[in-house]
Amino acid sequence: MHWIAPCGREHADGMAGREEFLVWVETTLYDAELALHNGDAGPRRAIWSRNEPVSVLGAWRNAHGQREVDELFAALERSLSDCTSYTFELHAYDVVDDMAFTVGLEHASTSVDGDPRTYTLRATQVYRREGGEWKVAHRHADTLAEPRATI
Repeated sequence: MHWIAPCGREHADGMAGREEFLVWVETTLYDAELALHNGDAGPRRAIWSRNEPVSVLGAWRNAHGQREVDELFAALERSLSDCTSYTFELHAYDVVDDMAFTVGLEHASTSVDGDPRTYTLRATQVYRREGGEWKVAHRHADTLAEPRATI
């Protein structure tokens, strides 16, 4: 993982809450995304909230509600395989009580429907603490376009 510029404010959780969240992002969340890029959506399903509302505004497909999110994860699981590289470049995050967010770039080299692809997604996720564990409630990701020259 590559950390760029976390927000610097303290909240009721204090630094311990922020540090605990970052450890979760660096381990559990990262491992789930890596597994998904290798064709296993199980770890991602495990870290997603089972409480409504949940939603994805995805680079390939949108989903609203548990049924659509589960269908999306199944489609991604069938499409993705053979990941050779996955990194998450965290640009910003914050934790406020039982809510948190991350903003960053996901760099992936994986196979999509059997064809090797390399891409970067801009990803923003919203999390809530449920039963003492962080769960993803919303994801927005889109493909990062190559910068264009300006005249």
